[in-house]
Amino acid sequence: MSEASTRQLIETYLRAFNAGDHETMLACLADNVAHDMSESGREIGKDKFRWSLGMQTRYFRETASDIAIMVAEDGGRAAAEFTLRGTYVSTRAGLPAASGQSYSLLAGIFFEIDDGLFSRVTEYRDLAGWNAQLAKS
Repeated sequence: MSEASTRQLIETYLRAFNAGDHETMLACLADNVAHDMSESGREIGKDKFRWSLGMQTRYFRETASDIAIMVAEDGGRAAAEFTLRGTYVSTRAGLPAASGQSYSLLAGIFFEIDDGLFSRVTEYRDLAGWNAQLAKS
């Protein structure tokens, strides 16, 4: 995959993320996608990714802005760093009670691309900073 095609795939994915368009996000993924979530382990497969998206939107409304995309020359690996802005809308077990807390933090995603789709999506966010912002009511 070319560098330009990989960049376009990431832009499509992040636009869909900002729009809450899970189907378009999922269309960017290989069926056996490896999904690594910030210190939460790895899940394999589009169905588990779909479930993860549903759980995330149950508790949070998030958008990515100030996006910087970096792509390897061969287009096989890439990363996006961005500011993640969100609102905590429903209490999630293990987190403070939700009262509409807003948060803003740096986050990033690493991608591996095979046959024009993401075969690995590895997400990182500053969990300590995020938890501290959620603890404010």
